Amino acid sequence: MVDLLDRPTPMLPDGPRSSPALQIFHWISRPYPFLDECAQKFGDIFTLRFSGLEPIVFCSDPDSIQAIFRAPPGRFTSGANNQILRVLVGDASILLLDGDRHRRQRQLLMPPFHGERMRAYNGVIHDVTARVSQDWQRGNSITIRPVMQEISLRVILEAVFGLHEGDELEQLAQLTSDMLDVTSSPLSSSMLFFPWLQRDLGAWSPWGQFLQRRGQIDAILYSQIERRRQAIAAGQSGNDILSMLLAARDEAGNPMTDGELRDELITLLIAGHETTASSLAWALYWMHHEPEIAAKLQAELRHFEQDQGEDQGGPSPEDAMALQKLPYLSAVCQEALRLYPVVPITFPRCVMDQPLTIKGHSIPVGSLVAPCIYLTHHRPDLYPDSKRFRPERFIERQFSSSEFIPFGGGNRQCIGMAFALFEMKIVLATLLKRFDFALAAPQTLKPVRRGLTVAPPPIRLTISAVRS
Repeated sequence: MVDLLDRPTPMLPDGPRSSPALQIFHWISRPYPFLDECAQKFGDIFTLRFSGLEPIVFCSDPDSIQAIFRAPPGRFTSGANNQILRVLVGDASILLLDGDRHRRQRQLLMPPFHGERMRAYNGVIHDVTARVSQDWQRGNSITIRPVMQEISLRVILEAVFGLHEGDELEQLAQLTSDMLDVTSSPLSSSMLFFPWLQRDLGAWSPWGQFLQRRGQIDAILYSQIERRRQAIAAGQSGNDILSMLLAARDEAGNPMTDGELRDELITLLIAGHETTASSLAWALYWMHHEPEIAAKLQAELRHFEQDQGEDQGGPSPEDAMALQKLPYLSAVCQEALRLYPVVPITFPRCVMDQPLTIKGHSIPVGSLVAPCIYLTHHRPDLYPDSKRFRPERFIERQFSSSEFIPFGGGNRQCIGMAFALFEMKIVLATLLKRFDFALAAPQTLKPVRRGLTVAPPPIRLTISAVRS
């Protein structure tokens, strides 16, 4: 096991000797091959040094990860180390908070994303997926990630704001998509890593476009906050997440300020759809790269429909909850999240109070440590033949919370985890019920940098059959 005891000579583990400029170049342009090379040379723990950032200790040993996730409050800070996200989500986002402020915001944000609330989102997810795909015909070729982004963005807009149609929905959807597209390539993603590139040179400059769209989004968010507050005052409370957040109170009876609401709303908008869209695209790609997987999943879904007596309007709330328990559907989603996780590492933690001992290394106070999601998911002792998409591994074995970590862990685990998994399963079931797909050009694809995430490259699926 790993202990957290002080050791006499704290020092950072070894790592690549290349320059910080070259290391961050590899981190931005080819993150997963770079991590594979580091793990092969240095093993379970190593230090990377990036230009303009503090050194980060990467670890992929489950015992070390468990010790980090289970550490007592105050052992680490994390939010303060996420300043790279500030331009996206603002100072009051839960992603940038620590201590009591982080606990308060987490308690206020958690209720809409757990338990019985999932039932309320079933119809939204099914209906959005059906609307987006309603005009697809046999022989159409679909570039799948933009479509998954449209579905996941519209789902989060309807769930968060209760917006089902209208100019404001369309404007917010377009602005959010356009803002994120500004950093959609490895080259443009560099703006997020290097503050000196964040220069507003007007509407024709990439950063100027980013800031302009962010300002337009802010105006809509504040308008929505005020409009919903007035509706609640008039006794017209809705079932959307914004209404719940406006009604939420902390232990002292205080609500969130408008600034806090804005930052949490934009956090939900960005984190709530970008990651899910990429995971859905990977799932659809891999199951059709290995067509027997798609066939097996469709057979499971057909049996489920027969047993549940599902009608053409989609699963009832009760059936949607039963759908979540289908073993092969769950395994396909888990394997998609495992093979190429959307983020390579969990949020870095800063060591506080006393050095941290993991894997025989005593890491100094003030150092950053980050459980590496990607390398943990490719440990040969946990996931043999790890580069192969094989959902059966999640049926044959149950992995612990320090072995399968696509949503992080501990007190920084993603609050949208249950929502993301719920959405993935409803979207896949809805699409596979109506369509048969095939890869337009069968080939092995590699992930690419997209802002702070790692996403699939363009994937085209051809619709080979449509069922009524």
